[in-house]
Amino acid sequence: MAIEIKAPTFPESVADGTVATWHKKPGEAVKRDELIVDIETDKVVIEVLAEADGVVAEIIKNEGDTVLSNEVLGKLTEGGVAAAAPAAAPAQAAAPAQAAAAPAAAGDDQILSPAARKLAEENGIDPNSISGSGKGGRVTKEDVVAAVEAKKNAPAAKPAAAAAAAPVVAAAGDRTEKRVPMTRVRATVARRLVEAQSNMAMLTTFNEVDMSEIMALRSKYKDQFEKAHNGTRLGFMSFFVKAATEALKRLPAVNASIDGNDIVYHGYQDIGVAVSSDRGLVVPVLRNAELMGLADIEAGIAAYGKKARDGKLSIEEMTGGTFTITNGGTFGSMMSTPIVNPPQAAILGMHNIIQRPVAVNGQVVIRPMMYLALSYDHRLIDGKEAVTFLVTIKNLLEDPARLLLDI
Repeated sequence: MAIEIKAPTFPESVADGTVATWHKKPGEAVKRDELIVDIETDKVVIEVLAEADGVVAEIIKNEGDTVLSNEVLGKLTEGGVAAAAPAAAPAQAAAPAQAAAAPAAAGDDQILSPAARKLAEENGIDPNSISGSGKGGRVTKEDVVAAVEAKKNAPAAKPAAAAAAAPVVAAAGDRTEKRVPMTRVRATVARRLVEAQSNMAMLTTFNEVDMSEIMALRSKYKDQFEKAHNGTRLGFMSFFVKAATEALKRLPAVNASIDGNDIVYHGYQDIGVAVSSDRGLVVPVLRNAELMGLADIEAGIAAYGKKARDGKLSIEEMTGGTFTITNGGTFGSMMSTPIVNPPQAAILGMHNIIQRPVAVNGQVVIRPMMYLALSYDHRLIDGKEAVTFLVTIKNLLEDPARLLLDI
């Protein structure tokens, strides 16, 4: 029985997809739930699995083709038998050639007289290059003499001196090039970033935060935290997510979005956390982050990171978000201007922690400092709100007790 291999049902936010990779060819056997083909969308790569044991009968949509929701990609014959590989054919085809070559090899003495052989060896002539005029194609001494004369009369090769006189060109290194089509995810990211810069009045404001208190708190309790929460490690990102949710409550415009001529104020904080993957930067979303504790946030981020590396993030996990946090400090960035992810109104950029001299109570001391950047849509957020937001983040992180006391 033939079974149609169909594209998955795409959500409303995804118009279509692209056939990325066929993992099976026509005639190959597959088992139930085995990966057959990958469909790349604007957000994630979706795996299409076999519905039953069988054999791939036909591929309708080739790699690179655009497909719609539930469109037929190919066909699977349930319970079919895979085609056997014709491994023996090349060997059988080679056998006649070997048989044909054998008489020539064995009959060298019969088609080439001893005198002719000796003359050919003395003059560096390959006997196989001479057409024999004797009986049965026998190569005679006269045939070899003619070949020697022809060799003498052949045009002489250019002398080495002439070659040496050619212009000397400096040796070049490996200058190979490789052209590959842009992945759908990368193309979508590029398009959306250009649209954001074209359609938004985007500005960036900066501040810095002293990470001493957070680092001391983490150092003191990280082992206990890990034991109490089943191996979940305490990182810095959870503190920033908690601080951001608190700041968003106080400044709801930063958590809002523009829909046409309307401003939509969200009564929840869905925080997108930028995660690096082999396919590019992806932003899975922590739903209702305002209700999550530090352990829940850390566990959620760790799970998303693993899924991103394995290419297992779902469209639902990538959709939505009212605010985004990105951490360029993971790669050593000291300062940057992150680009807002529409329709969101703002994005917070974290950077690396550097031991720097700062003035504290009139004294110069060395502290672990981090630059923060908030890029925002000036159509919706005023400069005062943007600066106040960053100052709120700074105050909450430099005095973590504020997060518990809600002050």
